[in-house]
Amino acid sequence: MRSHAAVAAEFLGEDLVRGVIDDLEGSALPDNEKALLRYVRKVNGDPLSVSQTDIDSLQDVGWTQEAIYDALSVTALFNFYNTWVEGAGCRTRSDAFFSAVGKALHSEGYLHPWTKAE
Repeated sequence: MRSHAAVAAEFLGEDLVRGVIDDLEGSALPDNEKALLRYVRKVNGDPLSVSQTDIDSLQDVGWTQEAIYDALSVTALFNFYNTWVEGAGCRTRSDAFFSAVGKALHSEGYLHPWTKAE
């Protein structure tokens, strides 16, 4: 989360990102985006409780089925990645490391230089 928060802070500003992390409901994030993050939190915490009502609520605030599917897919993948990283005993990096990664990804993007077209 820390590396992606650092990238988001580069694009969106530290205040917004910190606000979302510290207090989603009180943050400056638009209401439809808060609804999507509530859904993601529910998927993370109690996936068996997710129902059609949750999906309908997201669609009511403008999210398409494709966007909801993407959010679900990213959530599931990151649950897998986090389980693997923690189970493998990978060590935690410093905030300075994540800040540097955020700045690099902001300026260079997520593609490695050798994959970019000239």
